[in-house]
Amino acid sequence: MTGIGNALLDIVTQDRSDAHATLGLVKASMTLIEEHQLDPFYAAMGPTIEMSGGSVANSIAGVAALGGTCGYIGKVARDDFGDRFAHDLRSLGAELDLAIAAADEGATGRCHVFVSPDAQRTMATYLGASNQLRPDDIREDLISRAEITYIEGYLYDLAPAKAAIAKTVAFAHDHHSMVALSLSDMFCVNRHRRAFLELVVSDVDVLLANETEIMALFQSPTLEHAYRCIGDLGILAVTTLGPNGADVVTSDAVRRVPAAPVEHVIDQNGAGDMFAAGFLYGLALGADPVEAAELGSLCAGEVVTHLGARPESDLEEMAIDAGLL
Repeated sequence: MTGIGNALLDIVTQDRSDAHATLGLVKASMTLIEEHQLDPFYAAMGPTIEMSGGSVANSIAGVAALGGTCGYIGKVARDDFGDRFAHDLRSLGAELDLAIAAADEGATGRCHVFVSPDAQRTMATYLGASNQLRPDDIREDLISRAEITYIEGYLYDLAPAKAAIAKTVAFAHDHHSMVALSLSDMFCVNRHRRAFLELVVSDVDVLLANETEIMALFQSPTLEHAYRCIGDLGILAVTTLGPNGADVVTSDAVRRVPAAPVEHVIDQNGAGDMFAAGFLYGLALGADPVEAAELGSLCAGEVVTHLGARPESDLEEMAIDAGLL
């Protein structure tokens, strides 16, 4: 599996003193910040966990933790944060194809994550070099070897990045790699609904979204209406529903997969990314969609039990013990 997305270094802190509010951030939301704000935001954080991040990068790390062969395409700057991003993801076993930003394309992207005691996450994100991907940055090698090419909706913003995604999709089709798309966030759906719909209708084999995103994409008053739209397109989709599990949607049925039981949720950061990791890896191995969603649920259930968007337990061993690998 190969993923393409915003290469962000995640900087995570437990926000027991409401530092996010002092910085003017709205709890449980994501705010885009500029380069001049990086140092003040970093200074306001307590002890941090720093790791390679971005939605699809988290999913690729999850695939690696499951024992899968995986690759990642993104863009960083030639700075310490870019070095940390590359070292961290490579150390997990992912093969990287990282473009290096020009001097005028910004610093390495990073996401400051403030985790409240109630497990809500408030994010201040500097995109920087991460959303400066251009068609010339996209090479064929990792895509040509992938069963699935996974595209991050967050990336679908600037015109050069859209062209880079189009080139990625073309390579995937040339090499019979399934194309999976994450809608990523309501912010993305609201900004790019028409373009997302064109991509889904023409090029996407697997669609991943949550309940509000999928309804917004199809401008549906109910989930059932959105699912009928998916059925008409004849693609595979999975809708995550938080503690209610996930719906696997095909042209002929909707099947609910329950969430993995969790005693105590510490941090919801990365739950959707880990679900995607298990789900897509299961599909790549030839599992049916419901079995793949069960693997996704197991992965999501592990990551919410601790701080940070990466698994701390042995996911591969957990999946084997559960009979999912």
